[in-house]
Amino acid sequence: MKTSKILNYLLMVALVSTTFISCSDDKDDPKPSSDFVVEADNLKGNITNGTVELKEGTYTLTGALVVESGAKLVIAAGTKIVANDPTETDIAVRYIIVAQGAKIEVNGTAAKPVVMTSSTETASSWGGLVICGNAPTNKGTSVTSEVGGLTYGGSVANDNSGILRYLVVKYTGYKYTSEKEFNGISFFGVGSGTTVEYVASIDGGDDGIEFFGGTVNASYLVSVNSEDDGIDFADGWAGTGMNWYVKDAVKSGIEGSNNGDNGNATPMTTATLKNITLMGMGEKPWYFKEGAGKQTIDNVVIGGLTNLAKAPYLYIDAADTHAQARATAGDIKITNIKFVDVLEANKANANIVFTENESATGAGNGTSAPTWAANWSGM
Repeated sequence: MKTSKILNYLLMVALVSTTFISCSDDKDDPKPSSDFVVEADNLKGNITNGTVELKEGTYTLTGALVVESGAKLVIAAGTKIVANDPTETDIAVRYIIVAQGAKIEVNGTAAKPVVMTSSTETASSWGGLVICGNAPTNKGTSVTSEVGGLTYGGSVANDNSGILRYLVVKYTGYKYTSEKEFNGISFFGVGSGTTVEYVASIDGGDDGIEFFGGTVNASYLVSVNSEDDGIDFADGWAGTGMNWYVKDAVKSGIEGSNNGDNGNATPMTTATLKNITLMGMGEKPWYFKEGAGKQTIDNVVIGGLTNLAKAPYLYIDAADTHAQARATAGDIKITNIKFVDVLEANKANANIVFTENESATGAGNGTSAPTWAANWSGM
C-alpha cells in the first residue's frame, strides 16, 4: 500500500510539471492573433482579422494601411509612423483607414504621444487618418467616404471605432484633385462609443479635423496651420466638442454645416461646443454654412483675422436661406464670447444670438496656447 501511494504521488507530480511546462511554452511563444505581418520599413496592406499591435518604435508607411471590419490596430505610446514619398514606380497614396466594424486604439500619453507624419515636411505630403463608422448622417444610411472609398453611416449612434488619445498628425492633405483631398483626420459617421481626446493636426493641406455626420464627441483638439479650415463639421454631426484650440487656418477657424445639397436635411447637425479659441484665420473665422444646423456654443475667444476684407467673425452667407433661418429661429446660440480687436460692425452679419464676456477664457488660456496642449501637441 505504501509503495502504491508513493507511485501515485510521483505520477501526479510528473503530470502537474508537464502541464506547467506546456503552459509556459505557450506563453513564451504565443500564436499571432492576426495573419497580418508587420514590417517596420514597409507598413501597408489590409489587416483582415485579429489584433495587430505596433509596439513603440518608428514605422515607414509605404502605401494604404486598411483596418478591415472585425480587425483592430493598436498603437503604443511613443510610436512614430512616417509616410515616405511616392515614386515613379510606386505611386500609391500613403494613408491609414479604419473601416466600419473595425477599431483603432491609439494609446499615446502626454509624455509619449503617437505621431503620424511624413518624410517630406510639407503640407499635403501624405493622406492622413480616416475612420468610418455606423453612426447616423444626413447623407444616407450607407455612403462612400470621399477618400478611401469605404462605406460609412447607419443607425448605431453609440458605435465604437476605438480610441484616439494623444495623437499628432502632420503634413497631411494629399490631393487627388482640387475637389478630392484628405484632411488631417476624417471622421465619417463615427459613433459616440469612440473616444477622441488630446488630438492635434499640424500643417495640414486641407482641413485639420473634420466630422462627416456621426455622433462622436471630441475633447482637447488642436489644429494649427491648416490650408483650409481648422475644424469642420457637417452632414448631421451630433456631438459635443470641448476645449478646441485653432490657430492660423487659411480659411475658417471653424466651419459648421448641415448639408451641402439640402440645408434642412435631417438628422440635422446639432453641435454643443464649449471652451473654444480661434486665432489667426484668413477668411471667415466662424462660418455657419450650408444650413448650419443647430449650434450651442459657450466660452469663446476669437480674433486675429488676417484678411484685409475683414469679414464678420460670425458669418452666414446672405444667400444661405436655411442658415439664416436657423439664426433667426435662435438655433445658433453663443454665450460668453470675447472678441479680440474686432470692430462692432465686424462681429456678426446675421441674426446670430450672442452675448459677450470679457472674462471668457476660450480653450483655457485666452488667445494663447492652452496649458493642456503643452509639449505633446507639436505646436
